[in-house]
Amino acid sequence: MTDQSHGGLPPALASALDAKGYDTLTEVQEAMLAPELLGQDLLVSAQTGSGKTVGFGIAISSDLLAGEDTLPRAGVPLALVVAPTRELAVQVAKEFRWLFGEAGARVATCIGGMDIRSERQALDRGAHVVVGTPGRLVDHISRGAFDTSELRAVVLDEADEMLNMGFREELESILDSCPEERRTLMFSATVSPGISKLAQRYQRDAVRVTATGESRQHSDITYRALITAGHDTERAIINTLRFYEAKNAIVFCATRAAVARLTSRLANRGLSVVSMSGELSQAERTNALQAMRDGRARVCVATDVAARGIDLPGLELVIHADLPKNREGLLHRSGRTGRAGSKGTSVLIVPPRARRRIEFLFRDAKVEAEWGSPPSADEVLAKDNERLLGHWAFGDDIEVSDIARDIAALHSPEKVAEALVRMFRKDHSAPEELSEVRPDRERPEKRERAPRDEFEDSVWVTLSVGRSNRAEPRWLLPMLCKAGKLKKEAIGAIRIREDETYVQLDAEGASAFLERMAGGGSLEKGVEVQRADGPPPQEEKKPFRPKKNFDRRDDRGDKKPFKKPFKAKRHEGGEDRKPEPWSPDAGEVPDTFKRKPKAKGKPGGKPGGKPGNWKKKPQPADGKGPRKRKDKKG
Repeated sequence: MTDQSHGGLPPALASALDAKGYDTLTEVQEAMLAPELLGQDLLVSAQTGSGKTVGFGIAISSDLLAGEDTLPRAGVPLALVVAPTRELAVQVAKEFRWLFGEAGARVATCIGGMDIRSERQALDRGAHVVVGTPGRLVDHISRGAFDTSELRAVVLDEADEMLNMGFREELESILDSCPEERRTLMFSATVSPGISKLAQRYQRDAVRVTATGESRQHSDITYRALITAGHDTERAIINTLRFYEAKNAIVFCATRAAVARLTSRLANRGLSVVSMSGELSQAERTNALQAMRDGRARVCVATDVAARGIDLPGLELVIHADLPKNREGLLHRSGRTGRAGSKGTSVLIVPPRARRRIEFLFRDAKVEAEWGSPPSADEVLAKDNERLLGHWAFGDDIEVSDIARDIAALHSPEKVAEALVRMFRKDHSAPEELSEVRPDRERPEKRERAPRDEFEDSVWVTLSVGRSNRAEPRWLLPMLCKAGKLKKEAIGAIRIREDETYVQLDAEGASAFLERMAGGGSLEKGVEVQRADGPPPQEEKKPFRPKKNFDRRDDRGDKKPFKKPFKAKRHEGGEDRKPEPWSPDAGEVPDTFKRKPKAKGKPGGKPGGKPGNWKKKPQPADGKGPRKRKDKKG
């Protein structure tokens, strides 16, 4: 039986969707109701937040119910859902419980980090659907606790992420243990070559389904990119959290160490914050999410592992402390907000050098972003004042009214308002001061150096040292200031020549310097000083002189390898010539063609050298083997 009001859904699922407030189905959910997909293997591309969990629940409902309104008594599992992370597996199990609740479905979980004994007991009692992570599922299958012989459908959720996390062997082991006549449904954000190979091996004539309209999925999310100096990243995050004052916010970091550091920093600033990363146990991660749902915490600092499967109702703000690496990472992170028709904001903290890469990332993800600067301290305080003036809670509480009248009788309205402002600001951390960074990509024009007016009437002096004496400004300048008793501002240009150095001095410093040098006329280390007639002459450049045997190529650009010219050997008579080839009829062999005698001693000795220091190995006295030769060094 089917319900025509929901496009042919089974009555139990249609009733569950009505109770949950589903007026219309999403695109991927509508696609799963197509009659031509019934009983077919599917390869579905759908983004996070598109409602794909309910979508593949609808897709396998025909396999579970088999035309009935309710499910039979739970026994051997009929369907399996594999998810990459613990949070996503918990979320899928939660969705399946209300979706198939009226059909009498029993859902069991096999999730890493949970109590394996309780999971085995749940499997022994019987279940219709099993939801788990790859590693724990392989453990149960290998121990014989999970019987896969009756499975009718297997769903791989976020298949691309599972391959990226290195679960290929686990997925192959799970699929090899399932019956061949099962349905296999793969849901993935992208169809990579790894997904294609997996589909070719374990699916039969799979139908490709692409959920288009990705821009509509993120139409309720406002993207903002804030240009921030690298050393101001954490300060910009604090000001962004203070500016928006979101009910719930997630800050994504790339590593566990970054999560721990930022969590500590936010907690020290008085923010109610929890962390979630791979180093925490499953119980700690569950408690962190529950604190966010209960309102005991408002900020969650998490790694990318938390981007899969977190569903926080009313999440208003997502901050990318560490930039996403690709389009999928951006959409999965940002997809935590702006769900179920609610509005959300996704903020990227972008250093200036990464702006170009993030622009390409936005273009690849087909999203429009607003570029700007992070909220300044003044903007945060102005926003606080706006909230204070606009949010007043009035009521008819008699006890509160009596206390209010007593306060009004003791203090003036100005004093009462001042105390109210102080109490409000006491509960909020002070904003951070940020460095000013240009939000636009154009660099400021390079300013030309203004001429120094004090050197218009300058005097030039020469020093008796130059490049030949390894003269450098870094030791000439201190010497002039110390021995000549000059101020650094009185010294202008320093021009070093081969045997002398020209130094420019301002008029006032030059007169005192020359009077002081008139007696001795030299600085330390015998450096003599004389007054020059003017600035140094233009130094002539040395003409280019090619090295010996330098190969000058002609204008045709021939790149022939340089060959060393033949060096003729001097023979008898003092004549340089190339020796003629010798033949047996020529008589005596010339010295040129005679071979040098081999060195005596150790084979391989240098020709013409001393005999090699080769000795016969001494034989052992007892005949047990060769003796070890002692090193000369002892």
